[in-house]
Amino acid sequence: MNLTEFLLQKTWWIPCYGLVGALLTLPWATGVVKRTGPRPAAYINLLMTVVAFIHGTIIFRSIWHLPPQILTFEWLRVLDFDLTFSFNISVINMGAMELITGLSLLAQFFALGYMEKDWALARFFALMGFFEGAMSGLAISDSLLLSYALLEILTLSTYLLVGFWYAQPLVVTAARDAFLTKRVGDVILLMGIIALASIAGDLNFPSLYRWAETVKLDPLIATLLGLALVAGPTGKCAQFPLHLWLDEAMEGPNPASILRNSVVVGCGAYVLIKLQPIIALSPFALTALIVIGSVTAIGASLVAIAQIDIKRAFSHTTSAYLGLVFVAVGMNHLDFALILLFTHAIAKALMFMSVGSVIYTTQNQDLTELGGLWSKMPATTTSFLIGALSLIALPPLGGFWSLLQGLADFWHDSGIVLLILAVNSITTIGLTRVYRLVFLGESQPKTRRAPEVPWTMAVPMVSLIFVCLLIPLIMQKLELLPTWTAINKSAAVALISSSILGVAIGYAIPLQKAWSRSLQLPLRMSQDLLAYDFYIDRLYRITIVFAVSTLSKISAWGDRYIVDGLVNFVGLTSIFSGEGLKYSTSGQSQGYILTILVSLGLFTLLISW
Repeated sequence: MNLTEFLLQKTWWIPCYGLVGALLTLPWATGVVKRTGPRPAAYINLLMTVVAFIHGTIIFRSIWHLPPQILTFEWLRVLDFDLTFSFNISVINMGAMELITGLSLLAQFFALGYMEKDWALARFFALMGFFEGAMSGLAISDSLLLSYALLEILTLSTYLLVGFWYAQPLVVTAARDAFLTKRVGDVILLMGIIALASIAGDLNFPSLYRWAETVKLDPLIATLLGLALVAGPTGKCAQFPLHLWLDEAMEGPNPASILRNSVVVGCGAYVLIKLQPIIALSPFALTALIVIGSVTAIGASLVAIAQIDIKRAFSHTTSAYLGLVFVAVGMNHLDFALILLFTHAIAKALMFMSVGSVIYTTQNQDLTELGGLWSKMPATTTSFLIGALSLIALPPLGGFWSLLQGLADFWHDSGIVLLILAVNSITTIGLTRVYRLVFLGESQPKTRRAPEVPWTMAVPMVSLIFVCLLIPLIMQKLELLPTWTAINKSAAVALISSSILGVAIGYAIPLQKAWSRSLQLPLRMSQDLLAYDFYIDRLYRITIVFAVSTLSKISAWGDRYIVDGLVNFVGLTSIFSGEGLKYSTSGQSQGYILTILVSLGLFTLLISW
């Protein structure tokens, strides 16, 4: 067995590298080792991520022209119960893993500069290691049960990373809301997995696909099962109505936001793509996917253009693009979903690096207090521009080719075509607005002295610029680009026109830094409606949160005054009865016998009555 074959058989090691790196940093994260400072923990995690990336690169190159390899591990066998975990080593899965480890490497390198003075640097890198390990495992997992376990690790990691600066009350609230919102989807997904295990008898994806081809389920059962399987990715991908957590998660450190808005949400969509053949058993569940994705895509795009927090503005665009992925999965256009996830992840990672640089330099992320940074921070400005151009539909960068793929797939469906064009145009308006407020115009008090970021932040940012510029060549190498004759010229013209229209509107809209809200009542009401996310959080407070709180209070009152009262009454009765009976001890047996007979008679009379 040569080295390549050995590494192929040990592909399951790649997710373990991040987990091992996280465990090795615990002596620094827990404060056991203090003399060296926390930086050795960061170097250990970086080293393990480099090893994971190199290992994945070797496997990716070696299986390029080979069929998928299946690695199966038997975990538990009891009688007829056989629980196995399997990994699918295919070109697509390894490409997803390489994307995860590569972006994780750049984000951790970026964090060396961004978190340099943070006292809990070791704890941050330990959590990033868990983040990376769970995502890498999801990329190659061929078992629904294993995928669910890894999704749970992601939920826990999200909670810990969002609440990283736990001394701030707003951060604690954001971490709690993010965790509970994702838990809603996770619990419903777990119900679907348990039901699927009892119906199908196996939770490995190949077995589930074979089962789905022949099974005839009752429509109601198929619908409930499909909706349960959709619920988990809905929460993970921040889709309506479980979308509020991603906005609040921006309270966490920016290097974690780089991964969260690029590949973490993409992992939920990746699981959804794997579940599509099972969800397709219910036409209603597919329709629900399309409705959820469409509502989120349009709603989040509109909400993004009214935000004054730069990170929150970008987080809503993440939900919007994942909404298009949901629509693609609901319409069974999985190629478009995968390509969009790929191009969006790289573009959004670069944009969040540029945002992190702005926040690091100015110590501010309020759009109304920024401006004039283009001449002071040229590398950051270039990063933002390249990332933005890679996200929207402007040739020849990656976003154009992914959206063109979607438009070509749905060209005969006018509703979906309008949806894609609208999302692209509104997103372009929002990005143009952010660019004008942050980089153009006059310098503000907090941006007058704004030097470029240190090399530890600039190197990964510039590296990702080159990756974004090379995305078309990478897509061509992967045979993802259409030939010139196969390009839908009308779709390409429509896409480019929507982008140009978005840029024009974004530059034409008057922007006032003196106030964040318009003085005109109709415009101010519309702005508030979008800025507060259509008041959905308030709607939740007066409906679901109020109902749960009221039921909890009723339950607590019943437990205290009815259940506890009944138990206390029985106890008091026993005490007083015992105290009363102790004075009737005469020592005469006939009295005792009479008492027993009378008690038995009364008890028999009570039972018969």
